Amino acid sequence: MTRFRLTVEFDGRPFMGWQRQAHGPSVQAAIEAAALAVTGETVAVHAAGRTDAGVHALGMAAHLDIERPIAGFRLMQALNALLRPAPIAILACEAVADDWHARFSCTGRRYLYRIVNRRAPLTLEEGRAWQVAAPLDAAAMAVAAARLIGRHDFTTFRSAHCQAQSPVRTLDLCTVARTGDAIEIAVAARSFLHHQVRSIVGCLSLVGRGKWSADELGNALEARDRAALGLNAPPDGLYFVDAVY
Repeated sequence: MTRFRLTVEFDGRPFMGWQRQAHGPSVQAAIEAAALAVTGETVAVHAAGRTDAGVHALGMAAHLDIERPIAGFRLMQALNALLRPAPIAILACEAVADDWHARFSCTGRRYLYRIVNRRAPLTLEEGRAWQVAAPLDAAAMAVAAARLIGRHDFTTFRSAHCQAQSPVRTLDLCTVARTGDAIEIAVAARSFLHHQVRSIVGCLSLVGRGKWSADELGNALEARDRAALGLNAPPDGLYFVDAVY
């Protein structure tokens, strides 16, 4: 048996999310079906994170175990051929130690959220970014974002359906940068709560519109109450960037 680490890129729009679902297509199920067709083996694909419906990935880390002898490059090529036309690509495939685990060996995860701040409708980036027509003050958003860095109780910023045992997380990075109409929010942590990034982005957008101040964002954090959340951003602009090991 060989354990292979995969680096996966995908467009999340056609899927119910990463995790296998009984009521719709998932990225996990698509890769598992391709692996079965390649090897004749029923395998489970484990990932560094579980993305929601509509969320994308630039470099999701995952692993699967294969019994038959096969080279990583050949497995990657075969999976990519069978995954077409689904918008999923295996960017890399390499053998790793048997005790390496995409989820449990991971020490850090990075996400990127893209906002297109313009009134004209999206064409090339429809479904791949959040369009906000109202002018956003990215500098004010950056100041407010810094309030969230560090170890906090993020109850306000997690879904009511979040299954994590603790709402406490350490946010290592939370930056906001504008280039033209594009605003990119980068976040990094060892792990995230369900909807944490989208909730952070939604509230930062309120700061950008002048509806909230940095202090009001801080107050929402300190409230430790989901009812204090101002806005949950849509999944369109969220990307899993990479995992750290």
